[in-house]
Amino acid sequence: MIFEFRDVRTTLPRVGIPAWLWFLVAVVAIVAGVALLISNRSQRTSNNRERRRWAALRGWQFAEVDRVLPTRWERGVLAQYGTSSATDVVAGSTFTADGRRQVYVLDLEAGGKNVAVLVGVRCRRTTPATIELWLPDVPVPQDTGLDLLGPVGSRYAFVTEVAAARPLVTADLVDATEEIGQDVTVVWLENDWVLAAMHPADADPARLERLLRDLGDLADLVDPFDSDPNEAKAQDEAEEPSEHIQ
Repeated sequence: MIFEFRDVRTTLPRVGIPAWLWFLVAVVAIVAGVALLISNRSQRTSNNRERRRWAALRGWQFAEVDRVLPTRWERGVLAQYGTSSATDVVAGSTFTADGRRQVYVLDLEAGGKNVAVLVGVRCRRTTPATIELWLPDVPVPQDTGLDLLGPVGSRYAFVTEVAAARPLVTADLVDATEEIGQDVTVVWLENDWVLAAMHPADADPARLERLLRDLGDLADLVDPFDSDPNEAKAQDEAEEPSEHIQ
C-alpha cells in the first residue's frame, strides 16, 4: 500500500472590519477632540475674564500672553517643563508688613495646556542659594544641581548649596511655609524672588490673594526691610583681604 502525503493547508477565513466601522471610529474621535478643545477654550476664556477683572480691581496690569517672562526663572515648577509661555499674566505690586513689593501671577502653559499657576513676590536682595520646598508626594525634577537638604515641616527641601541654604531654614521659615497650604505643590526661593506654584483648578482670585499674602510674609522673613540689602555686601567686601597686602 502506498501512502501519498499531500500538502494540505487549512486557511482560516479572514474577518474584515467594515469600512463604515473605521469611519465611525474616526468620527467619534474627531467629535471627542473637538468637544475637549471647546471645553478647554471655554475654561480658558472664563479664567481669562476672571483674572482680567481681578487685575482691574487691584489696579494691576494684565496681558494675555508673555513668552519672555517665564525665562526670568528656571527652578521650581519651571524645571519640570521645557519651553513654556505665560498666559493671563497679572503684574503689579502689593503691600506686605515691611513695605511694597513687586508681584506676578501667571498661568504657565506647556504643550498647549495650562500646567500650573505661578505666583511670585520680589525681594530687594538675592538669596545666597536656591531653596525648593516640595510636597512629599510630588515628583521632584531630576536636577543634578540640587541636593536634598532634608524635611522642612511637611515639605522636603532641595537646594543648590547646602552650606549657604542651611542658615536660611529657620523655625520661622518653616512656620511661614506651613501657612501656605497643601494645595501649593512647591515653594521656592530663586535669586531675588519668592515663588510658588499650584494647580490651575485651585487658583481662583480669592485663593491667589491668600497665597500672595503668605508669600509676602515669607519675603519679609528672608528680606526684612529693617536692614540695608547692600550692608552685608559692603561688609563682606571690607573683610576681604587685599591682594596688595604682603
